[in-house]
Amino acid sequence: MKKIALLVFACALFNCKGNAQDTKEKEKENFEITKTETEWKAELSDAEYYVLRQAGTERPFSSALNKEHRSGTYHCAACDTPLFKSENKFDSGTGWPSFDQEIKGNVAFGTDTKIGYTRDEEHCATCGGHLGHVFNDGPKETTGERHCINGVALNFKPDNE
Repeated sequence: MKKIALLVFACALFNCKGNAQDTKEKEKENFEITKTETEWKAELSDAEYYVLRQAGTERPFSSALNKEHRSGTYHCAACDTPLFKSENKFDSGTGWPSFDQEIKGNVAFGTDTKIGYTRDEEHCATCGGHLGHVFNDGPKETTGERHCINGVALNFKPDNE
């Protein structure tokens, strides 16, 4: 039990961001959807704003999307851009929804060095909202990638509804 707790703690500490990141680099980019911070605050919940606009991270194992197993598409909670398909979701055991690939062209990437080493940050290519990070420890039988995504940054839309 201690080993599991230690593993969860290590994943939380090193794999997904716990503190807000500097978003100056993203602010320089031009996105199809741009709003003032006041507009974003009015449209998003506090948790969504923290993650999507301040590059925060939700607590591990706190997202209901971890247990979402229906067929469908995961969209950006800020702008409704489709980002991930359910067939690419897998249980990584890290506490965040994980995918082995994104919908090409809808997710953009940047570099994050805020915790002392370089990670590949992911954000919505349409509005610039922070989603999470991508790592090279995903399923070897597919892409080998693990897109570690904050559930609060996503809205799930099931097929057939």
